Amino acid sequence: MSSCVNLMFSKLILCKMSWGDTMNKDVDSFLNYLLVEKGFSGNTIAAYHNDLYQLLEFVEGQAPRMGKTPSWAIVNRSLLLSYILNLKQRNYSSTTVARKTAAVKSLMHFLFAEKIIKVDPTENLGAPKVSKSLPKPLSIYEVRQLLEQPTKSRSREAKRDKAMLEMLYASGMRVSELVSLNIEDMNFDEGTIRCRGKGDKERLLPIHQQAINYLKEYLDKVRPKMVYGDKEKAMFVNRRGDRLTRQGLWQILKNYALKANLGTKITPHTLRHSFATHLLNGGADLRSVQELLGHSNISTTQIYTHITSEHMRKAYDASHPRA
Repeated sequence: MSSCVNLMFSKLILCKMSWGDTMNKDVDSFLNYLLVEKGFSGNTIAAYHNDLYQLLEFVEGQAPRMGKTPSWAIVNRSLLLSYILNLKQRNYSSTTVARKTAAVKSLMHFLFAEKIIKVDPTENLGAPKVSKSLPKPLSIYEVRQLLEQPTKSRSREAKRDKAMLEMLYASGMRVSELVSLNIEDMNFDEGTIRCRGKGDKERLLPIHQQAINYLKEYLDKVRPKMVYGDKEKAMFVNRRGDRLTRQGLWQILKNYALKANLGTKITPHTLRHSFATHLLNGGADLRSVQELLGHSNISTTQIYTHITSEHMRKAYDASHPRA
């Protein structure tokens, strides 16, 4: 039978779906390979699952028109081009189409390597062009405005939020990494925090003293009043005393952005983008920023050099007497 990926406490739970055949089992084997052999995160596995079962639905719909039953044998280059065209006609963004195409190519490479298919139909299939959009960081002034918002309330949640926002900007962590933190991950003596990134890779991040002070106040005075019992190890919890979710943090961030009059500029990655950009503008080297962000490839970090180049150009135009 086919299966769907349901992420609960970072574990893969399989559940039955309404149809099943060899193709579904092959996709499940591929997802298991990504999880066990490649060490992909649960969120990445879920994304692959959604993308690949969307392909299977397309194949299932096309097979009767071809007078065939759904199988890998009918998945050729022509059919895949039709699938990509279908995605574009459904108004998916170029980034999403590229991601879904990449997932299909990875699956086909796996099936070919496992001798499940005799020919890889994606061998000469080009990747859709993606229009690159640079992340939009906040200015230092805007970050200050955002971080100031929780201090306007004396509630427990506000003190927690202050600590969270300060930690996000101090560390450059992803939102998913922040909500995954446990109390023991913070080393107050050394001023560092242990963070688990993509593929469960750990990195040790330095935290400046101001952010540490807000975190310590939250952990000492606020969190004990929000958690019931000693079983919950999460650093940041919701009103019920359970681990805060990414969606919960995103909603908190969005509300403070509105209060700070930042409008729609905020995304879940905004403070991470701002962290990287401000470090580079302040003279940090690219390799150090790469390690802080947890990027496996420095080319991912290099996108921020475009932002800092724009910053330098504006500074040049504003200050050079002949500009």
